[in-house]
Amino acid sequence: MSKQPAPAPAPAPAPAEAAAPVEEKKPEKKEKPKAPKRRIQVHKLYKADDGSLTRLRKECPRCGRGYFMAQHGDRHTCGHCGFTTYASKA
Repeated sequence: MSKQPAPAPAPAPAPAEAAAPVEEKKPEKKEKPKAPKRRIQVHKLYKADDGSLTRLRKECPRCGRGYFMAQHGDRHTCGHCGFTTYASKA
């Protein structure tokens, strides 16, 4: 009696591949157009009278000379340090 090698076990069936998750495409976000930044025109901050200059806007008390405060409806605000003064309702 000749011994034959034991037969190799049958290959196991390949596991069913999980279906790849379907990625839902999100709608692309549209960027809103931005208005271009405009620098203040320096000649609009001063008024020349007979060889002298007068400042047309209020200066910031914290920052000192050269820093003008923006004029809003009820307040003045410094764009450099954020200092704000409100108009009195008197």
